[in-house]
Amino acid sequence: MKRKFSVTVAAIVFAFCTAGLALAQDDEGPLSSVKFVVVRDTDGKPVRNAEVVLHPVKHKGKQGEGEMDLKTDADGKASIDGIPYGPLRVQILAPRFQTFGEDYEINKPEMQITVKLKHPGDQYSTYGDDKKPQ
Repeated sequence: MKRKFSVTVAAIVFAFCTAGLALAQDDEGPLSSVKFVVVRDTDGKPVRNAEVVLHPVKHKGKQGEGEMDLKTDADGKASIDGIPYGPLRVQILAPRFQTFGEDYEINKPEMQITVKLKHPGDQYSTYGDDKKPQ
């Protein structure tokens, strides 16, 4: 009798835990696995150790609280699981490249985002001989 009671209690606890997990997932909504590939714009070679910063985006394009940082590997790749569907602001920083930033709509169970980083552009001065004709 004691063993039957223990098994019944364990089954009830398991059922509640499973239901709670399912409800938690429903509250959060669907989640995505997002892969990033960061390459050079000039030749398509991977950019290693680029910092991929993810920011949640709230209503009307305003950036939400918190952020997540990833680093690309030797192949210029980084990935993360469990990103909720909806807008996501992606910023990529790497030495000797322009900072990249763009908002993406996460709407599939698996997504790949490829970013081509550019080298900084020339700077022009209104002083000296390097003026550009208007």
